[in-house]
This record gives sequence, structure tokens and C-alpha cells, in this order.
Amino acid sequence: MPAYVLARVEVTNAQQYKKYVEASSGIAANFGGKFIARGGQSVVLEGPAETRRLVVIEFPSLKLAQDWYHSPEYQNAKTFRVDAAVAEFLALEGV
Repeated sequence: MPAYVLARVEVTNAQQYKKYVEASSGIAANFGGKFIARGGQSVVLEGPAETRRLVVIEFPSLKLAQDWYHSPEYQNAKTFRVDAAVAEFLALEGV
């Protein structure tokens, strides 16, 4: 069953965040992940305005999504994001 990682990211340092994007870009593919949405234009249909960067990554399973997030490779890339953004990540099983 597929799973999706949903991220809402408030970028506070665009130059530093670019390093995170470069460092993390290929890692999801190593776990079967593919980017569905990555910071493109969004339109709020209901609720408060959303100003954060939105990211959706599809994985073959919830376990692989968790393995990707906790992998040494991603945790190393994540160090570039710590001082460049405030982020929320969650993994959700698909149907």
C-alpha cells in the first residue's frame, strides 16, 4: 500500500535551504520515493492562507517512508535544513 510524506516548510534562509534541497534530492529515490509536489503554486480552497512550502513524496509503503526519513543519508542532509527552515513532516498511508 502506498504512503505519502507530507511536509509543510517555512523557509527562513533561502540560501541555506537550497543546500538542503541539493543534499536531499536523490535520497528518497533510494527508498522507492518520488516527489509528487515540491513547492509549486498552491491555492487555498478552504481555511486559512497557507504560506509555507508544501511537499508531497510518494513511497511504496509506510515502512519505506519511515526508513527514508530515519536513514543516515537523510538525517545528514537534514542538518542543512535545521537553521534554514521550520518544518512539519508526517507520513500517511494511502488507499
